[in-house]
Amino acid sequence: MAQQIYTPKKYINVYLCLGSNEGNRLVNIRAAAELIHKNVGKIARKSHIYETEPWGEKKQDTFYNQVIMINTSLEANELLTALNNLEREMGRERKEKWGPRIIDIDILFYGRRILRTKDLNIPHAEIANRAFVLIPMLEIAPELEHPALKKRMDELYMECDDDSEVVKLDVS
Repeated sequence: MAQQIYTPKKYINVYLCLGSNEGNRLVNIRAAAELIHKNVGKIARKSHIYETEPWGEKKQDTFYNQVIMINTSLEANELLTALNNLEREMGRERKEKWGPRIIDIDILFYGRRILRTKDLNIPHAEIANRAFVLIPMLEIAPELEHPALKKRMDELYMECDDDSEVVKLDVS
């Protein structure tokens, strides 16, 4: 009988930004985090939830945003597919860029990898320009270095020109 060799899966730390500005935003953020935890990767860290001004198209309701760090064994393209499926499962319809949405899940960082393809831009191209991403990142990973820009989250925040309001919510 041939001996079976156990090969452990390789896990990678991935940072995701969750956002919602349609329906019950708090329920949407929590539901997305739960679905991610069950189906995509174990949540290792999560920021508080923040209420933030819309970015891009300003004439819409404010967002709730949260950054989570997960441990996943999925490759980057598999992760993107899983997250897009999760968004659709929750009712997301992609109608317009920066438009209202029930849920939005962006891959911010995939370990220290830099990936640039037609479908995937990792690290997310706008991290350094968005206070609603940098403030929760400061909360859970201030020392994390952006692999392309070679700057920590606290440095990026200090250099960020985005002065939009980002308010930490008192929800548990």
